[in-house]
Amino acid sequence: MAERATAAKKRRQRQAIIGSAAAVVIIAGAAVWIVTAMRDDHKKSTSTAAPAGTVACTWTPVQPGGGKVKDVGTPPPNVPNTGTSVMTIATNLGTMTAKLDLSKVPCTGASFMHLGSKSFFNDTKCHRVVNEPSFKVLQCGDPFAKGKGYRETDGTGGPSYTMAEENLPTDQNNPYPAGSIAMANTGQPNSTGSQFFLCAEDTKLPPNYTLVGGLTSGLDIVKKIVAAGDDGAFKAQAGGGHPKLETVIKTLTVAQS
Repeated sequence: MAERATAAKKRRQRQAIIGSAAAVVIIAGAAVWIVTAMRDDHKKSTSTAAPAGTVACTWTPVQPGGGKVKDVGTPPPNVPNTGTSVMTIATNLGTMTAKLDLSKVPCTGASFMHLGSKSFFNDTKCHRVVNEPSFKVLQCGDPFAKGKGYRETDGTGGPSYTMAEENLPTDQNNPYPAGSIAMANTGQPNSTGSQFFLCAEDTKLPPNYTLVGGLTSGLDIVKKIVAAGDDGAFKAQAGGGHPKLETVIKTLTVAQS
């Protein structure tokens, strides 16, 4: 019975990954933050007839009482849904690049472009590493992940809006391959914010998280950070912790290619 209970617990633990801009609940084992559901009423209305080559996105205001919010406005209501963009993440350990297909992630791509243009990610730390057999990821994107010892973040920081999930994986066997960049959410629909995770290895998670794209360079950096381990800050509750190899995003920008 104890073995069955342990197996069931581990299955539940893999049903969620870090969210942002909401109260935090910690679960042991899978080393992920789970946040309480955010109400998504009072949505900001957008144009129903987007011009050709664009799509309408809904930017849902974060409700009071959630996590820390850095307000830099919202992206445009209508954004391109054709072509590609290149994301460049310059860190203290080297530069990573990724290609985004705007036909698959138009709103997520527009959000990254907007936040990057506002220096939203500048000088922030990737605040969590998970290093388990089938779950090796680096978590970034909290604008309050700054300061010595990560004292200014509890892992719930984000922008003043959330958005719908896009491009959910269809490959049930390998939903998030090595090099994938995917968005964290609260487990509720339309709860994607600014936090994202990079997969050092093929990662088994429910296909509930926007697959933004894949690294075209810099996977070796992610592998190095994850392999270096964590400080055990969350071992008693969630497992894992802050990266032992401190990782600072100097700039994150997105440009159409």
